[in-house]
Amino acid sequence: MAFSITTWNINSVRLRLPIVERLLSEVQPDILCLQEIKCQNDQFPTEPLQALGYKHIILHGQKGYHGVAIASKFPLTEDHRQDYCGVGDSRHISAIFEQGGRRIRIHNFYVPAGGDEPNRDVNPKFGHKLDFIEEMKALNAEAEPGVSAILVGDLNIAPLENDVWSHKQMLKIVSHTPVETDGLLDVMQKGRWVDLMRQVVDPADKLYTWWSYRAKDWDAADKGRRLDHIWSSADLGPLLQRIDILRDARGWDRPSDHVPVTAHFSL
Repeated sequence: MAFSITTWNINSVRLRLPIVERLLSEVQPDILCLQEIKCQNDQFPTEPLQALGYKHIILHGQKGYHGVAIASKFPLTEDHRQDYCGVGDSRHISAIFEQGGRRIRIHNFYVPAGGDEPNRDVNPKFGHKLDFIEEMKALNAEAEPGVSAILVGDLNIAPLENDVWSHKQMLKIVSHTPVETDGLLDVMQKGRWVDLMRQVVDPADKLYTWWSYRAKDWDAADKGRRLDHIWSSADLGPLLQRIDILRDARGWDRPSDHVPVTAHFSL
């Protein structure tokens, strides 16, 4: 028995609904996790997604900013939304689905970007990001007895040297500063999470999921970063079949600057 999960920072689900529908029609993941939906719950395009077979949708929207959603072919139960940093942002949602006799909780995150200046003394957005990551360290992949876990989302940090186009040039750029990368690796270690993308792609190889809108020719320049992640509890690691990064989606009509990442499992 197999199942697949796609994570995608869509950067406004209503604006980019046509490419969401394209993804669901062409890739057909069992579960789609979206970040930065930028709409309130009642504005989410529920009916078009349900028409494509995604009958089970849970939302944590916010007017104009942030927002996360899970759309699933499987029933979703025990949904939960955590207010990280207590500021009222819609940046986390989780739920349990069942497949192959397993109960699996999927967490969908949108970590703050952190602004442009990597100094919390002059940039409160960066301080917010660091506080968010610190709070994530309490999230354990084995927190619920008898329940496996998957964590996906735009974590806005490229933790490894080859998760960015130039490690040296990116060391002082928000998303790859040592305080951020060390923090995210600590989240992974403390929570006993497995980095599934790097389980199948050697850490010595470049791996990107995001290309800036600012690049005149993003494909030719190829100055990417791996900001989008799929992690799991250790028991699911051996069941991973492959990871697909849909780079071509960066060139679709009115694209997001992130591309969809899909994990395929066999139970």
